[in-house]
Amino acid sequence: MKAGKLGNVGKLLSIAWILALASVALTAWAADTSSTAGLLSQPGPTFTIAAPEHGWTLIAYGDMRFTDPANTEDTNPVVRRTLIARMVEEKPDVLLLSGDVPLSGGVANDYAVFHQETAAWRTAGLRVFPAMGNHELYGPAKNCPESCLQNWWNEFPELKGRRWYSVRFGEAYCITVDSNLDLTPGSVQSAWVAKQLEALPKETKYVFVSLHHPPMADPVVDDPSHNVRPNENALAQQLEAAAQRTKAKIIVIAGHIHAYQRFQRGGVIYLVSGGGGAKQYKTQRSPGDLYQDNVFPNFHYVKFVSQAGALQATMYCLDDKGAFVPGDSFVVGAAAKSAAK
Repeated sequence: MKAGKLGNVGKLLSIAWILALASVALTAWAADTSSTAGLLSQPGPTFTIAAPEHGWTLIAYGDMRFTDPANTEDTNPVVRRTLIARMVEEKPDVLLLSGDVPLSGGVANDYAVFHQETAAWRTAGLRVFPAMGNHELYGPAKNCPESCLQNWWNEFPELKGRRWYSVRFGEAYCITVDSNLDLTPGSVQSAWVAKQLEALPKETKYVFVSLHHPPMADPVVDDPSHNVRPNENALAQQLEAAAQRTKAKIIVIAGHIHAYQRFQRGGVIYLVSGGGGAKQYKTQRSPGDLYQDNVFPNFHYVKFVSQAGALQATMYCLDDKGAFVPGDSFVVGAAAKSAAK
C-alpha cells in the first residue's frame, strides 16, 4: 500500500482501538452499577413487610467480618456467635446489618461461614437487611468488584442486581445505601434517596438510614483513614435538609468504626454501631458524642422498641462475663441527653 493509505488505515485502527477501550470501560461501569437499572423509575419501597399491630422491634449492628473461625486477629468468632444467638433470643421484626459482613467479599468461604453460623436466623425466620461495606468489595487481590458482587448476591439473592434498596415496615421506613458508591449531589444514588424521602408513606414516623461509612463520627485514635469522608457528609446534609421538611424522625445507623458513638444534629440522630465482632478501635470522643463511656472493647447491638406511641432505643454491650447489659439508652424524638458515666 501507499503511505497515504497506510495513514488512513492507521487512523481507522486508532479509532477502532479507542472504541474498544470505550466498550471495555462501559462494560466495567455497567458491572459496577448494574443495580441502578430501574431503581429510579418509581419512588416507592423496594420491599414491603407487615408490622405487628401492637409494637415492633428493630435491631441494628455491623462489622462482624465473618471468616475462618481460626482467624482471631481480624475478628472474634466467639463474639460473633454470641451476638448471633442473642438475635435469635431477641427475635426482632427487622435486623439491619451496617456492612462488613464478610472479612473479604471476594472469598466465597467467608460467606459460607456467615451462612453456617447464622443458620439459626433462618430457622427463626429473621428478616435480615444488610448494607454493603468496604470489605464486601475486598478479595485476595484487594478489590474485586465483579466477583465480590456475585458472592454478595449469591448470599442475599433477594437483592440481586441491587446495591441500595428500601423497606416499608408499618410506621417505619428503612433506606439502605451503598457508601462505596457516590452519594454526592447529582449522583444517581443521591437522586434515588431524594425520591424515597419525598414519597414516604403518610403513616411513616421513623426513617432508618443504614450504610457502612458514617456520615458523622469521632475519629479513631492514630488512624485518619476512618475519618468522615465528603461522600457521607453530603448524605448528612441531604438528610438534615429533609428533616426540616418531614414529620418523620430520621435515624442514621453506620459502622466502619469498630465502636459505639451517638450524635444528634440538624434533627437527625447519627449512630456508629461497629460492635459485631471485628477488632475494636479506640476513638477520640468529642463533647458532641452523647455517649461518653470509654469501655473497651465494646461489642454491642442497638435495639429499637416501638410501643405506646414512643420509640425507645437501647445499646446493649457484652460485658466481661459474657452477658449483654444496657450501655446507652435514649428516646427517639426526645431532647438529646448525654449518657456520660
